[in-house]
Amino acid sequence: MFGFNHHNIRSKPPLKCIIVGSGKVGSALVDVLTKEGNDITLIDQDPSRVEEMTDYYDIMGIVGNGASFHVQQDAGIDDADLLIAVTESDELNLLCCTVANQVRNCSTIARVRTPDYSVEANFLRERLGLAMIINPELSAAREISRLLTLPGALEVTRFAHGQAQLVRIKLMHGSPLIGMTVAEYAQTHTDPMLFCAIERNDKVAIASGNFLFREGDIVAFVCEYKSSGLCLSHLGIASGAVKNCLIVGGGRSAYYLAKNLLANHISVKIIERDMKRCEFLSEALPEALIIHGDGTDESLLYEEELETTEAFVPLTGMDEENIILTLHAKQVSSAKVVTKVNRFSFKDVIRSLDLGSVIYPRYLTAEAIIAYARARRESLASNKIVTLSQLYDQQVECIEFSVDEQSRVTGTPIRELRLKPDLIITFINRHGKVLFPLGNDTIEVGDSVMVVTTHKGFSDILDILA
Repeated sequence: MFGFNHHNIRSKPPLKCIIVGSGKVGSALVDVLTKEGNDITLIDQDPSRVEEMTDYYDIMGIVGNGASFHVQQDAGIDDADLLIAVTESDELNLLCCTVANQVRNCSTIARVRTPDYSVEANFLRERLGLAMIINPELSAAREISRLLTLPGALEVTRFAHGQAQLVRIKLMHGSPLIGMTVAEYAQTHTDPMLFCAIERNDKVAIASGNFLFREGDIVAFVCEYKSSGLCLSHLGIASGAVKNCLIVGGGRSAYYLAKNLLANHISVKIIERDMKRCEFLSEALPEALIIHGDGTDESLLYEEELETTEAFVPLTGMDEENIILTLHAKQVSSAKVVTKVNRFSFKDVIRSLDLGSVIYPRYLTAEAIIAYARARRESLASNKIVTLSQLYDQQVECIEFSVDEQSRVTGTPIRELRLKPDLIITFINRHGKVLFPLGNDTIEVGDSVMVVTTHKGFSDILDILA
């Protein structure tokens, strides 16, 4: 029941991509885009970093300033399909994209993290001709905020323009699901939801009607956004949003998260070491309580009522600190905890720890770029990817496609479609209404359709067919 079938996906020409910047996000993009079969050229001003990356990956490397016309020419901008600028400087990233757009009409993506620029993201994208602006810290903050509105979930991802959610939960002792099959639950409950994937002992299966739930399973299901709380409560899981949150670290992620939580009437307390940063946060977030101090000090955490807080989110710049703080919070409180991890090394060790929900900001960013890159590889501009998310340590892909023209998948009852194994159609979004399809339902032009699968590399709705 558990395992993978790797059927061939329609062969597509590789994209020629230039990545400027080899930091955490840049290296994550090199990793995922090379696995997708694209041709990558990396530009960075650090020779040792370029050498390290080119030795490890089958990519080209250029040492230099990515905003330089001549450096971009050396990197092959004249026939590039996509340039992604992810240096530490927002201004340099925007300049790299501007130069690329002047030299050649290729697609450009810039990382822009400064709050002032993020407010103007749409304006910058339109005026500078960018395909996308990415902000890992803002993406992470939005993900964490969703988790704090459904604290019983391990992960929450939005689809269908926010009308649908994919929710991951862990089945604890006493869960009403334990000992039931997927089909039995569907027969006894009318909740608007659909189970789609289950992880057990690090192995993943796509949900089928005869799958029997056991304690410890990590289960993913799709539901309507408005029904998320109801579905969780029927599964015996807390569904109400937290009322307060204690954040350690006052960087960009903390700023974005606090702003989001305050807008949702959740009270926020931030502990930050740097006095100047505290002053900035006090002015920028007047409704939040800003504490100047060391968030790793046990006595300070006790004073700030860690034991009774409903949510605890360590957002320091160090993974080790975040992990230790999370483990401490799990020992002394019943708070919903979310752990932000920047590095992806030692992932097996991290997975073995009880860290609550774990967020990897650079992989949230990478997912959006993978979706865009796959759409660019398609010769047709139809049936493109709307949203892509990866689950269970990238073993499962959840892909929402727009259906823009008639094809072999439209107008035919789903039960009659020859679908690949290890794949499930989870919902059809039709004119803003989310439908959980039955065998007689059809996919129609104008729909968006979400599939969950263990196959990799889907870029068109037709890829679901055997």
